[in-house]
Amino acid sequence: MTLISFLVFMALFLVIGLLSFLRAKQTKRDYYLADREVSPWMTGLSAVATNNSGYMFIGVIGYTYAVGLSAIWLMVGWILGDYLASTFVHRELRKATMQTDEASFSAVLARWGGTEFAVWRRLAAIVTIIFLGAYAAAQISAGGKALHGVFDWPPQAGAVLVAVIVLAYSVAGGLRASIWTDTAQSVVMIAAMTLLLVVGVWGLGGVDGTMAKMREVTGFLNWFPDDLLFPGALGMILFVVGWMFAGLSVIGQPHVMVRFMALDKPGHMRRARAWYYGYFIPFYLLATGVGLLSRIYLPELDGLDPELALPTMARELLPPILVGLILAGIFAATMSTADSLVLSCSAALTHDLLPRQLERNWELKGATALVTLFALIIALGENQSVFSLVILAWSTLASAFGPLLILYALGRTITERYAILIMIIGVATALYWRYLDWHLDVYEGMPAILLALIVGWLLSEKRAVPAIDDTAPEGQTAA
Repeated sequence: MTLISFLVFMALFLVIGLLSFLRAKQTKRDYYLADREVSPWMTGLSAVATNNSGYMFIGVIGYTYAVGLSAIWLMVGWILGDYLASTFVHRELRKATMQTDEASFSAVLARWGGTEFAVWRRLAAIVTIIFLGAYAAAQISAGGKALHGVFDWPPQAGAVLVAVIVLAYSVAGGLRASIWTDTAQSVVMIAAMTLLLVVGVWGLGGVDGTMAKMREVTGFLNWFPDDLLFPGALGMILFVVGWMFAGLSVIGQPHVMVRFMALDKPGHMRRARAWYYGYFIPFYLLATGVGLLSRIYLPELDGLDPELALPTMARELLPPILVGLILAGIFAATMSTADSLVLSCSAALTHDLLPRQLERNWELKGATALVTLFALIIALGENQSVFSLVILAWSTLASAFGPLLILYALGRTITERYAILIMIIGVATALYWRYLDWHLDVYEGMPAILLALIVGWLLSEKRAVPAIDDTAPEGQTAA
């Protein structure tokens, strides 16, 4: 029954994605940006589903299982940083997408300042393909772990299944297929998490019984982490600020930002953000709650792989048909990000890296298939945790693109030579920080973004920004 339930929900998502083919216009702008006509509510829900992904279902729950209540500070920092960045970056990026008329994230940044950054654009494409490819592999791996936790299937089987489904509807409808399925998946994701939290608390005798069980685990309900770099308030502030930069790092993620680039009008950005945070905050709270419960229900996972906590707990608590729903929710999360990552890599390959841009529809879809295969190969041979691999890719991409994007959004201009320099500074700082294992205390994206941003600010100049009528047809500037 569990398998049947799972297959029914997965078939539903696949059909929704394939139906987007009916709206496809066979152009690169439609394939990679859904012709820039996505409504605010679909933009917000799609972006949050892609952002949450297998990282939330698998990584955050596993992290909460390991550290306890203090994991909530990661949520506080992350959402606050994400929100602060969105107040001044997202709308400006959508305007730049309109002005440049480009189809990829890197291409918009390369032409934002009014001149073509040809070398920077190719370097950005290489960074995108390497790290988004690793990120996609992490999502595919998360799907494999989910199947292993519920059905005891080899993780490789789940990885192959995710890759096949992602490729099917990505090739069928491009970004539009991804956004349509994201919207449906977001409903399943929050329903699955709510169901598991309610059943889990009920099974422990309600809120009082749940809290009593958690108190039995030494240090599990401590409000502050025990292993901070600095003791007391200073260590706590650094911890939260570090994760604020992790949340701010969303602006450097092509697969998330492309949703806001596809919004129908820049003037609708506030509505899109309302949908985004209206979903993000309660879902993150639910994921943290389920992570806490998993430690009580599954103490045997301690010292093994806590990233199996969610699917294993679902199997312990729920009837088979609802286990299928939970598993479908996990797959929904992993696919909503994996397809976006694959499409962003494909755009970087076909429009930024190669000496000749690929325009024909079969070329775009062939590149998507090639990138999917690349990610699957990494997933089949990758044994790192989903959480660690996602954070590595996340911080590197943020360090590469975030500083330049912030400078542009604040009205600065910079030469290509200096743009390349701040990208190198950002990426090198993030990777070296992780090499020294300092990321265990402070998120590596914080020093990388700050250092690159300071250098970029000193090397950049104020530029005149043409006024844009947010309600006018695309390409029309205000008088």
